[in-house]
Amino acid sequence: MEKFVKSIDRLSNISGVFAAVLVMIGLTLIMVEIIIRGTYGGTLLITLEYVRYITCAVTFLALGYTLKEKGHIRVNFLQNKLNEQQRIKLDMYSYVVGFVVAAVLTITTFNLFYMHLQSGSTAYTISQTPMAIPTFFMPVGLFIFTLQFAAEFFRSIILLKTGQSGEVESSALGR
Repeated sequence: MEKFVKSIDRLSNISGVFAAVLVMIGLTLIMVEIIIRGTYGGTLLITLEYVRYITCAVTFLALGYTLKEKGHIRVNFLQNKLNEQQRIKLDMYSYVVGFVVAAVLTITTFNLFYMHLQSGSTAYTISQTPMAIPTFFMPVGLFIFTLQFAAEFFRSIILLKTGQSGEVESSALGR
């Protein structure tokens, strides 16, 4: 179980790094566009389209990493009223619900990706980008997110078995 948690954490880290690289690529594309417009009065014509694709990819690829780092918005007024065991059990319930929702979204977005792949549909822009490329990152990111929910669930089981407190991690992150 611990190996599974560590391997999924590693996968989420890799996905997070890839998302960060895509952010840098998007920023570079925007800077090049600004320089070309300011210096030559021209345009790349694809900047807005590709930055939108990159933003979508970053959003989905960073989901698992953000969950691992407990970076998603949390409403914890109920958790503050519970003891450590109850808090972990509530988290486990939340992870199961998140897992189911993320799994359904993974399947749905995979179907969208597969539809674009089968039909060969392209964007109605000058670049005519095959839509399978930008939609590919949605099911991939959601699949990693789904696996991270499972890893968090198993991490909670480990916490319950070992009696360790999750508060050390939370207070270290300023939460």
